[in-house]
Amino acid sequence: MTGPQDSKDDIRDDDALAAEYVLRLLTLAEHQAFDARLRHDSALQARVHDWEARLAPLAETIPPVPPPAAVKATILHAVGATPQPRRNRFARWPIWLGAMTACALIAGLALTVTLRDPSAPLPAYQTELTGPDQTLVLRAGVFPESQEILIEQQSGAAPDGRVLELWLIAEGASAPVSLGVLAASGTTRLRVSDALAPLLVSGVIAVSDEPPGGSPTGAPTGTVLATGTFGDA
Repeated sequence: MTGPQDSKDDIRDDDALAAEYVLRLLTLAEHQAFDARLRHDSALQARVHDWEARLAPLAETIPPVPPPAAVKATILHAVGATPQPRRNRFARWPIWLGAMTACALIAGLALTVTLRDPSAPLPAYQTELTGPDQTLVLRAGVFPESQEILIEQQSGAAPDGRVLELWLIAEGASAPVSLGVLAASGTTRLRVSDALAPLLVSGVIAVSDEPPGGSPTGAPTGTVLATGTFGDA
């Protein structure tokens, strides 16, 4: 039999889910399930509207900062990639969209950790790794004290028969350095060497698709699917 305490727990769970839904932190399956409930649950709709109203002002506290033009050039040069014409349209997106996304990421990653495990340490730096078509989305957090980087796969996957490999393109470096192969899904925790750990924050993080086991050459051999840079948590 469901008691008063169970009802309170359900309300708290729905509130947490609504927050993660607004911040786009749910997995694809969780998002679809939440959408299905949202269509006929007025109480859940109210929770979503409440979180939208509470989080929207955060965007106004962060000034829009366009990414340095050198970042893209560094990535393309380091991995030997050729720009695709269709990517040009992304440069025309309004700057405020970038500010809103950054705001959601900053609030979202800390919120997710708090909701799921209040005792878990928060990352000192974090970023979202995405490509132009948004088919692959990953969230990354850096923990300097343990010299670890945590990668959570949000959507998308490696092509069939391939794996995802994480790379660091350090500021001023001429070539990327592998940080490790990611799990097929879910979360991957990678320990970073003493030499590379201080370079994470100022560098570019990239993900490429590689043959099983990772790149055989020590450099990206497949397509660069997603990139990102870190900012203060």
